[in-house]
This record gives sequence, structure tokens and C-alpha cells, in this order.
Amino acid sequence: MTPRVSLRAPTWRDRHEFLAMVRASRSLHRGWVAPAATAVAYAAALRRQRGSGHVGFLACRIEDGAIAGVVNLNEIVRGSFQGAYLGYYANARFAGQGYMREAVALALDRAFGPLRLHRVEANIQPANRRSIALAESLGFRREGYSPRYLKIGGRWRDHERWALLREEWRARRGG
Repeated sequence: MTPRVSLRAPTWRDRHEFLAMVRASRSLHRGWVAPAATAVAYAAALRRQRGSGHVGFLACRIEDGAIAGVVNLNEIVRGSFQGAYLGYYANARFAGQGYMREAVALALDRAFGPLRLHRVEANIQPANRRSIALAESLGFRREGYSPRYLKIGGRWRDHERWALLREEWRARRGG
């Protein structure tokens, strides 16, 4: 938790606020991310997070508990890799106010702490300057470019690959 934001697991009780956030944030998310937009899709996302390969968080404002955004650690691979893919998106109502930077930092603390991951990757579309700036501000480094990497909104989209290692994160956090 920071003075402004905390992370918590989403529940079925969050569906109305979550779906309202998705509707209100459509123009912000268009082309970048396709979050669950129906109760059925939301239920499926909750089921997926019950497995060991996904950990999802709602980033909630401390002052009123409102959902400021979402942070996910997806496709967690154990064994010799110990890595995951990071995804995040803001509630348009709170975009640009620093909540997501704080929330992603908290998620990285968990990824490199209790989850004991070695590597977290973020795949970001090159034109998504705000998302790239957030990743850079937390110490991610660009590792490459993947043409037509992920299908979002019905289109294959190019992505830059950004990564952060546990030792790099610990050095930034002073521990």
C-alpha cells in the first residue's frame, strides 16, 4: 500500500464498478487493451485468476476505494524461467494522476517478493507513449520489437518488449 493506492484481488462483488469503469474508459483503452466488458467475461477472468498462472489486482484509491485501474501478472511460468507478463490499464477517470505507477510498483514488489519471480516482461505497443513512460520510470528496459505480436481489438499489433529483473528492482528499491 502507498498513501494513495492499494492492491487487492478482484471479486464478483466488484463487477458493477469494474464494468462501469470499462465502459467509461473505452476511448482510453481502444486499441491498447480489451478488458472484460460483460459480466460473463468478468466471471471468466476471475476463474482464470484462480489458477497458478495468473495473478490480478485492482488498484484502488485509498481515499474512497474507487478502482483506479488494473494490474495483472499473466502467464506465470515456473521452473527455470520464473517469469510473467505484466499488463496494466487505468480507469480513464483517474488516468494521468500517478495511480497506475504506484500500483504497478506495488505489483512488482509482490512479483519479486512473495511470488519469487526472476523476470517480468511488459509488451507495449510503440505508439502507447504513456505506458512506455510508466514502464521506463520503473526501470524496465527495452529488449526488442515484435511485429504483429498480439491480437487486440481484432487486429494483430506490433509491440516493444520491455523487461525488468528481480535484482534490478531490488537495487531500485534499495533492498
